[in-house]
Amino acid sequence: MTDKPGMKDIDLPNLIGDVDLMASDDKPVRPYEEEGQPRGAGDLENVFDVPVKVSAILGRARMGIGDLLKLGPGAVLELDRKVGEAIDIYINDRLVARGEVVLVEDKLGVTMTEILKGEK
Repeated sequence: MTDKPGMKDIDLPNLIGDVDLMASDDKPVRPYEEEGQPRGAGDLENVFDVPVKVSAILGRARMGIGDLLKLGPGAVLELDRKVGEAIDIYINDRLVARGEVVLVEDKLGVTMTEILKGEK
């Protein structure tokens, strides 16, 4: 569900699967679906270069501007999540998965533990 007014959720796999093109003989062509052939990630090759914004939300905190200005190095903020609780993973401001923070070499990363199904 999109929280921004005027924004519309689009189910990309269904959108691509429902595309009908007209061939020169006016017969519909389904470019991503061959008879008896399952669709795979390669069928989405045309959208591989589309930029998306990925956000991993560890938690949230609310405070007044006065309290925010008093923060300094080493300050600790209390978040609305408990230690070990799953984090939310958003793509283009849409919640798509939950996961865990992991350490990969000397960098932080996120592993997805649950992919959320879209609303129909």
